[in-house]
Amino acid sequence: MKVIEKFADQVVNSGAYEPLDRVYVINKIRSLVGDHDEEENDKPAVKQLVDIAVENEKIPDDVTSKEVLNDQLYDLMTPTPSKTNNIFWQKMQNSPKKATDWFYQLCVNDDYVKEEAIAKNVVFRTSSKGHGLEITINLSKPEKDPKAIAAAAHATGKKYPQCALCLENEGYLGGYGKNARSNLRIIRMSIAGRPWGFQYSPYAYFNEHCIFLDQEHIPMEINQQTLINLVEIEKTLPQYFVGSNADLPIVGGSMLSHEHYQGGRHTFPMMKAKIKKDVSFDAYPDVKAGIVDWPMSDLRLSSENSLDLIDLGSKIIRFWNQYSDPARDIRAFTDNTRHHTVTPIMHREGKKFILDLVLRDNNTSADYPLGIFHPHKQLWHIKKENIGLIEVMGRAILPGRLKSELEEVKKYWLGEENKIADSHKEWADRIKSEENISQENVDQVMQQALVEVFEQVLQDAGVFKNNEDGDQGWDKFISALVEKVD
Repeated sequence: MKVIEKFADQVVNSGAYEPLDRVYVINKIRSLVGDHDEEENDKPAVKQLVDIAVENEKIPDDVTSKEVLNDQLYDLMTPTPSKTNNIFWQKMQNSPKKATDWFYQLCVNDDYVKEEAIAKNVVFRTSSKGHGLEITINLSKPEKDPKAIAAAAHATGKKYPQCALCLENEGYLGGYGKNARSNLRIIRMSIAGRPWGFQYSPYAYFNEHCIFLDQEHIPMEINQQTLINLVEIEKTLPQYFVGSNADLPIVGGSMLSHEHYQGGRHTFPMMKAKIKKDVSFDAYPDVKAGIVDWPMSDLRLSSENSLDLIDLGSKIIRFWNQYSDPARDIRAFTDNTRHHTVTPIMHREGKKFILDLVLRDNNTSADYPLGIFHPHKQLWHIKKENIGLIEVMGRAILPGRLKSELEEVKKYWLGEENKIADSHKEWADRIKSEENISQENVDQVMQQALVEVFEQVLQDAGVFKNNEDGDQGWDKFISALVEKVD
């Protein structure tokens, strides 16, 4: 069978069009790839069609043009936004899980969720100092197209869409320096009376990685409304966790200009961490609280009473935003510049709402110009980037450069010819002096070494360290907090 005809049948069978529409669909495909057709081969139909479009000179032979056409073709087999929303909310009447199962599979089938690319990521789990941690080396995102880089560098005037999270991305063609989003679908939802959207992440970092976005392009802000919104989302989709990056530079995410949260179906290591010290708030008998046994500074609240949980959580956020402990380099303000916020994360255990409030401080100093509570310099050869929501919960997102660099480190350990980077040598030498490394255990040694670096990364980002001084800092903070709240 010819590949255009084969893909037309796939489009019709997807339900996006009726059998009577087949000729129309064939002509839509031809308008995108050209009239010259070929016999189908072993490649997926869309990949073959993209190749045909290049041969027919319908598109240039570059990464961006191929991405745009790929998503245009998959858009043909994707229900319109209105139909997608109608089906989703019909399924929600029966089961939130069935609704998200359907929507996620739709986004996989129409290649918005790039499963083939995500499968390239290196992922493993191991323990350090009693904490189960997860490591990912991010290889899924494609290399930047030089034409796209040049176009972005020379862009002028008002952007459309304003950012990568804006609702206006739905169905956007894309191009050089602009994301291809023809096959993006966003579920419309109301959160605490405001219009929001819900979509999946194309290059997911964990299972069913999704994004909740305010339909208005407004800056991120962590306050009582944040906790109200997280509870509303948990009531709507109780099978997912949901959390927000912090709302300040250094400790926040990369998209502070647009209010959004992340969620999905994954149990992160932090969620499994136990309480190491209970905290009581007499004014909130329905809320259980405690300090979590975790490298970062996490205060956990749990309750079936979501209103009390929100109220207490909001008071903790406000108190932390004003709290200083100069002896530990913890300073709430420099003049009028705020330095404190939290990374809030929520999930459900039956009827119970679990809220983790991870304390963040973005102060810098001469010794720590990228952040006092940020990965310190000796760790930059592995991790220099900000510690966001996902990493706070115990899943490292490490840069793709490490895949090849760490192979050279392993060769170095084994005495083979190598091109070890200077940045890794001191670290590699220390591990080599401590371990008896062989061909049989070199991968295990590398995994353990990486997870120990990540453990230290999280400890660096914690405001109260996991030592005697940190425990004293926690006690001082909690005493002042309880006095204020009660």
